[in-house]
Amino acid sequence: MFGIHELPLFIMSGLLLNITPGPDTLYIIGRSASQGWRAGATAAFGIGTGTLVHVLAAAFGLSAILATSAAAFTVVKLLGAGYLLYVGMSLLRSRSAPAAAGPAPNIAPASLRQIFSQGFLTNLLNPKVALFFLAFVPQFIDPAAPNKPLAFVLLGAIFDFNGMLWCNFIAWSAATASVRLKGNAKLGSLLNRATGCLFVGLGIKLVFTKQN
Repeated sequence: MFGIHELPLFIMSGLLLNITPGPDTLYIIGRSASQGWRAGATAAFGIGTGTLVHVLAAAFGLSAILATSAAAFTVVKLLGAGYLLYVGMSLLRSRSAPAAAGPAPNIAPASLRQIFSQGFLTNLLNPKVALFFLAFVPQFIDPAAPNKPLAFVLLGAIFDFNGMLWCNFIAWSAATASVRLKGNAKLGSLLNRATGCLFVGLGIKLVFTKQN
């Protein structure tokens, strides 16, 4: 249908890829632990929107520019690395609220609009996501498909939808677990530092990522 083949294999592979921890997962956990499930779900939808942009760009050939242009890849890579470093340093500088105040260990509080935007940018400014879609999705599209962009968008939408289910599960799990951590300022500070270090590490890793 629509030139798509081996759909069950695509779904299974996509789920396995979605559960692999990355900066998106860390961001959702951090927001859920600090501001609850609603914040984590908002972060997840921001990330999902970023993924959808990558899907549409890849479907209509825009992401091919990142695969062929060293300059374009480098610009996006540095923007993404800079943003990850910024988020990581913000986490390292943030402090947990005093135990008497009662909130869960937290990243500096933000509005839902800010959380959505940060999740969106964390995903959008990662050129590896764009290259992933260019490399992964075409394997499940028949070369003779009458409308390859449509098939690409459909597969990308399925991948994104399944990813959102997983991300919202992570948000709920992290928010539920954080209830037990309320008032523990020391543990909250440790959570901030650990997540911040991971983001900084991912940012540095992205700086040295090669195009091919």
